[in-house]
Amino acid sequence: MKDRTRQQILQIRPALLPIAALCLVLAVVMGWSGVAQFMHDQRREALELTRDNGMQLVHQAMLRQQKQLSEAMERPTVQAALATGDLAGAAKAIRTGWPNVSMVQVYGTDLEAAYAEATKIGFGRLAVLESALAENRVRSWVVSSKGKPHLALSAPVKQGDRVIGVAFAQLPLSELTTGLDTLGLDDDSYLGLRQNSATVWERGNMEYTGGAERMARDVSDSGLRVVAATSAPPGAMAGLGGIPAMVAAVLLVLLAYVAFRLSRLQPSSAGPVDDAPTLMESVASEAAATPGAAVPPPIDVRETPKSPQVLIERSIFRAYDIRGVVGKTLDAGVAELIGHAIGSLMREQDLGDIVVGRDGRLSGPTMVEGLVAGLRKAGVNVIDIGMVPTPVVYFGAFHLRTGCCVSVTGSHNPPDYNGFKIVVGGETLSGDAITDLHARIAENRLHQPHTQGTYSERDISADYVQRIASDVQLGRRLKVVVDAGNGVAGEIGPRVLEAIGADVEELYCEIDGTFPNHHPDPSEPHNLQDLINMVQRLDADLGIAFDGDGDRLGVVTRDGENIFADRLLMLFAADVLERNPGAMIVYDVKCTGRLAPHILRHGGSPLMWKTGHSLIKAKMRETGAELAGEMSGHFFFAERWYGFDDGIYSAARLLEILAASPEFPDEVLHALPKGVSTPELKIEMGDIDPHAFVDRFREHAQFEGGRPSTIDGLRVDWPDGWGLVRASNTTPILVLRFEADDQEALLRIQGAFRTRLLQLKPDMVLPF
Repeated sequence: MKDRTRQQILQIRPALLPIAALCLVLAVVMGWSGVAQFMHDQRREALELTRDNGMQLVHQAMLRQQKQLSEAMERPTVQAALATGDLAGAAKAIRTGWPNVSMVQVYGTDLEAAYAEATKIGFGRLAVLESALAENRVRSWVVSSKGKPHLALSAPVKQGDRVIGVAFAQLPLSELTTGLDTLGLDDDSYLGLRQNSATVWERGNMEYTGGAERMARDVSDSGLRVVAATSAPPGAMAGLGGIPAMVAAVLLVLLAYVAFRLSRLQPSSAGPVDDAPTLMESVASEAAATPGAAVPPPIDVRETPKSPQVLIERSIFRAYDIRGVVGKTLDAGVAELIGHAIGSLMREQDLGDIVVGRDGRLSGPTMVEGLVAGLRKAGVNVIDIGMVPTPVVYFGAFHLRTGCCVSVTGSHNPPDYNGFKIVVGGETLSGDAITDLHARIAENRLHQPHTQGTYSERDISADYVQRIASDVQLGRRLKVVVDAGNGVAGEIGPRVLEAIGADVEELYCEIDGTFPNHHPDPSEPHNLQDLINMVQRLDADLGIAFDGDGDRLGVVTRDGENIFADRLLMLFAADVLERNPGAMIVYDVKCTGRLAPHILRHGGSPLMWKTGHSLIKAKMRETGAELAGEMSGHFFFAERWYGFDDGIYSAARLLEILAASPEFPDEVLHALPKGVSTPELKIEMGDIDPHAFVDRFREHAQFEGGRPSTIDGLRVDWPDGWGLVRASNTTPILVLRFEADDQEALLRIQGAFRTRLLQLKPDMVLPF
């Protein structure tokens, strides 16, 4: 036995020296990976300590200045001036003996003087004044004055227990940031102080500004946060962390030593060398000995069969996602090409990992299989999180730190549809970025690496539920009926709401890609009728509806009213603005005209924008908005969440607000401003391009006394209402909506639109 083992080693001896060399190379690489990861962990821990110290320094500096203002207002000279109504004299007395303060003003509680000079002093001052009055305490905010950031303080002015005014003080920002300047910081790190989307102070390597939110820590409830970032963690060889990688390096060195020693083994004089032919040699020799026998050609294991060429239609590349009909414009081959194009885009941006998930449609597994094959062809590592709602896929991109994801979903479309919602580098693809994927395929600009990407599976459902439940908990229990329309949110949606403290009754929550009960689109009122009946039958507090992939929310009250999404956005905006005075709130062109005044009254900045989840998210990134919403039921929370559209998380935030109110949910929702309005009205256009039709309508239609807006389609606003015509970006239809102060005005506005639509297309069947 010993001799046979020796002979076997001698047979492979020529390969042992290269194996030893390879092991040594791998040991060096693995060892360096371990050392690099260990050093990165040390650097990150030091940065986290610096960040926490900075947070404490900023908080202490803020408290010092707040105390200064509070104590100044108690001075006898200040109180004497207030007693005579001399607000200017009170401001002068507050300023006395306060070093570095650049401005002090005292306003009446009506803030008329402040609003009168709003364009001059800016909305930041108004926001902190309103906040101090609303919360009846000292508040701080960073405001812009003469193009530079300053620290602003505001506090209610009292005589006894009665609030008679509000004080405002402005100081150099250095009063807040001096401590930050003293902190030691590694050259390969970044530290910043941010308020909403604005960076008010920063130091270090500016290349890391984009990823600094991952290490953000709030400075108490001030609205400020200290952010930090350092270089990306080094790649983990074979998925091994620092210590395991170093252990593996040691084992590889030992293996290299053994291989080297065996390579020096000499033949033994005691026995013959086994020169028996191998199986392939025997077959070859037999074939050679047999006349006419053909020797089989050698097999090239590198050859792989080429995929058949698949035709791909440009029409499936829409404004903010990719969507087609399975079996007609979409199949596994098309999905593979799309995956290859997405992966190629990622490799250009040096991105290597992506999360993939799918909804409950019957074609989902086939589409994912093709998509994954294409992504891996481009050298991208795929993490498949299975059948989950679209917002869970978006969450996966943050939670697993890939920055990239694809949700395979047909959203609220019929069962034979499917598609792809795509995020690359933290940005949802839309417009030219979507059409460029088609161009890549057509022009064969596809990345062809030497090795394919890896594939792994991961279940993050529990992480998603825990993340929401750790932030949102109800102050009192609410009984809620959840209608998922047999969409993919039917499993995890109720889990989330139960985890935050709601009592949940399920309706159509069994995931079924044929949608047997009703279409999973909560923006269509008739799809909510079963939910309304169930809420009334069970005497529940509220009804919640999700769309097919869980990124949209519908709500009905106990008495059967459908609360349109633009009114829900009013409720969300008021809540967000309590903690973020002056924040930007984005909404789409289909939303109520009462939304902008509501946002302004609560101290926010309203901005109307184009319809489309990816377009809204891009505008949020551009403006630093804390919240956005669409009439279709998409809500985007950047405050306390990640800024993507999530119907499930939005439902949790809604229940949080309703549970915190002493009133019944119906009372809270009915109190939201409301006019006479229609739901979204849809007109099938057949073979007519709806976008071309809207372009003609916008060019030729004139409306007397109305203010036109061409942000998206044509919206015309009058003092007593408005109307809208736009082209859908997902299906070949026109979308219309109307709102007015009363029924008479609504009929007038609809009549004006009807006349002009029929002028362009006399046979058009109008739903109003």
